[in-house]
Amino acid sequence: MNDARRLTSAASAAVAMAIGLCACGGVASTASPGTIAPAAAISAAASNPVTVSPLPGTVDASPTTQISFLGSSGTQVSDVRVVGSSSGAHSGRVQGYSTGTGASFLPAHPFRAGERVTVHATITTAAGGPGQTASTTFTIAHQAGFSQAPFPNNPGDPRAVQHYSSAPTLTPSTVTVTTPAKPGIAPGDFFLAPYQGKGSPGPMIVDQTGQLVWFHPIPAGDSATNFQVQSYAGKPVLMWWQGKILGVGFGQGEDLIYNDSYQKVAEVRAGNGYRADLHEARLTPQGTAWIDIFDPIHTNLTAVKGSSNGVLTDSVIQEIDIKTGLVMWEWHALGHIAIGDSFNPLPGNGRPWDYVHINSVDPGASGDVLLSARNTWTLYDVNIHTGGYDWRLGGGKHSDFKLGSGVKFYWQHDAELQPGGLISMFDNGSDPPKEKQSRGLLLAPSLSTHTVRLVRQFTNPTHTLLAESQGNMQSLPGGDWLLGYGRLPNFTEFDPAGHVLFDATLGRNVQNFRTYSSPWSAHPTSTPSLAIQSQSAGGASVAASWSGATEVASWQVLAGASPASLTLAASAPKRGFQTSVALASTPAYLAVQALSPAGAVIGRSPTIRG
Repeated sequence: MNDARRLTSAASAAVAMAIGLCACGGVASTASPGTIAPAAAISAAASNPVTVSPLPGTVDASPTTQISFLGSSGTQVSDVRVVGSSSGAHSGRVQGYSTGTGASFLPAHPFRAGERVTVHATITTAAGGPGQTASTTFTIAHQAGFSQAPFPNNPGDPRAVQHYSSAPTLTPSTVTVTTPAKPGIAPGDFFLAPYQGKGSPGPMIVDQTGQLVWFHPIPAGDSATNFQVQSYAGKPVLMWWQGKILGVGFGQGEDLIYNDSYQKVAEVRAGNGYRADLHEARLTPQGTAWIDIFDPIHTNLTAVKGSSNGVLTDSVIQEIDIKTGLVMWEWHALGHIAIGDSFNPLPGNGRPWDYVHINSVDPGASGDVLLSARNTWTLYDVNIHTGGYDWRLGGGKHSDFKLGSGVKFYWQHDAELQPGGLISMFDNGSDPPKEKQSRGLLLAPSLSTHTVRLVRQFTNPTHTLLAESQGNMQSLPGGDWLLGYGRLPNFTEFDPAGHVLFDATLGRNVQNFRTYSSPWSAHPTSTPSLAIQSQSAGGASVAASWSGATEVASWQVLAGASPASLTLAASAPKRGFQTSVALASTPAYLAVQALSPAGAVIGRSPTIRG
């Protein structure tokens, strides 16, 4: 991010914090909090011709890890030698990335917990010349079992559920608009993934009047998060995380990619034996995806007054090659962020200690990636090649910037790089409360002065909203900003000066990890739906809907004595998700057809009996 990215590798090593782990019996031992990452690990990573994952010095790699060699276009990997300190030499195979930027070595057998693994390989590049040696050394984790019990549901309000006679399987949360859209609102629909409370969980699109556009019911027990429009293979797609949210505080699932006909075109799964967590799912133009993972491991926590056989949840970041499913890059917080930097108290209920809680991932343009760690109140700009960080920014125990007035934040989410070297984020300010209201922050860090100033903050002027978890801040066209309040059901769009352009809420106790806005145009492969209800006065009412169709302007009802003799009986402009059309009498057979703004028929329902 301009000047704030230009720290040298030496400076990166100087600020990289870690916990040294060694294989000592059945449980790894830790150094004291605040231990500086071994310079040898940073130097080893910096000397490699490619980025090798697990990165040198990784202290808790998965027993089923692959070895990733990420370089430039034309990188070739050969002569891979992998040796475990107790399992010995490992055979395996090399598989290239679809991007042509390297390959992964896939061991034929898992490694053993606690052992130290050394790797050497020969790397050649498109430029030719003699091969160079790449290497890494890492330690295998003592992974811990954890409860699969789901996060308990908050029952919410049974009245806050949408129902449609033409689409009875669609029962999402209601959306109540409290400030109707004002002039200047960014064009587009809102992308939500409600869960908790009443109503079915799942990805949902609503328009700027709060009317449903599309809803995708998901299996019972599953939830969805991070529902948004992204780009894949040069086309707009829908992407969301789907899986189970566990009582231990993280998710176990996968990330799904659907096209503009609502058909699944790809699936992103975590590699190395993990399952994807719910916090991040970000596509790149290169056909890769950035995701996060939570991994409970056994470790010695006596340095923070915990058990010598404690369980800590590490945060893991991966970049996945979508076409092959291979892990191209992997980073672990443990080994880089000291456990003593955490503000999250040790749990007294036997659950894993979520010491860091990485909740957003934003790759930069200078071989870096910006990470937000909720439980250290800090943002980390990580050097992708070394795994150390170029800088730390925040209200935690360590920061490379002096914070200006109004900058300090707590339990934050969704840190994103913005044009001009700015950073946006959602400052929860709560759990426990440290502020009176959650805020959207736009920050300007400067390396030349080692300071960061507050450019603007956004708070809801009519509701006191203090979200104890989740939330996001999205930059919109025209300088607008959208805040989703996560744990709270609210979402608000602001103009550049902080005035509210739109405000709405889901049902009581409904949660929505992030809220997004984007233009969206789609034509479903499904057909329109309809239902008919006879009226006491002798007529009938026909309800028509077409979930996901964005080009419907009006509806026609076709009726007749037989399926082959249907003619136009009535028409009406589209009104919301479901449009009701009155008929003077109940026909023997009927169907509905959807018309575009130009009057063309774009969809027709099956014919049903009246």
